[in-house]
Amino acid sequence: MKYNREFELAWQGLKPGQHNYQYDLDDRFMAERGAGEEFSNWKVRVNLGFDKHENFFMLHFDVDGVVQIACDRCGDDFGLKLWDEFDLLVKLDGSEEEELPEEESDVVFIPRSETVIDISTWLYEFVMLSIPLQHIHPDNADGTPGCNEEALKLLGKLSEAEEPHNEEQVWKGLAALKDLKIEDGSKNGKTTKK
Repeated sequence: MKYNREFELAWQGLKPGQHNYQYDLDDRFMAERGAGEEFSNWKVRVNLGFDKHENFFMLHFDVDGVVQIACDRCGDDFGLKLWDEFDLLVKLDGSEEEELPEEESDVVFIPRSETVIDISTWLYEFVMLSIPLQHIHPDNADGTPGCNEEALKLLGKLSEAEEPHNEEQVWKGLAALKDLKIEDGSKNGKTTKK
């Protein structure tokens, strides 16, 4: 991964208060940080609100964009819409020599001696977290599925061909256990240890 000053915030030179930044992330940025090959054509914009206070900073990441990915249902590629918001609290702590407290989920500690904050890792992580678990074509304007029609027909045929499960067969073995009584030392269905 190459060192890139574009993603560094020189916080010591900033006045207290709100500062806004905008980052456009593409395939190169995401690939350098480990995004898998199943994703392509990243077009992501992250708006960062950086609120500087004396001993801490409030960062608000607003993720918006699109990435190409294969649909989980039909397998065709489509543009998956990304949108999410994340807040992060950065606290200044002591000097470099002191041991920093462990990081919490939404709180990061940095030494006061640091003059810049590299936000590239947070940008990458928040973009990846904005990807939903299911990747399915959005529905068309008329309410029909946006997936490949041929694939949906094939899936329909396959689900019809599956043998329907008889509920009685599933629970048949459990009914036999219900009627089973343990003979040695049992009273009213309860067993006693010897």
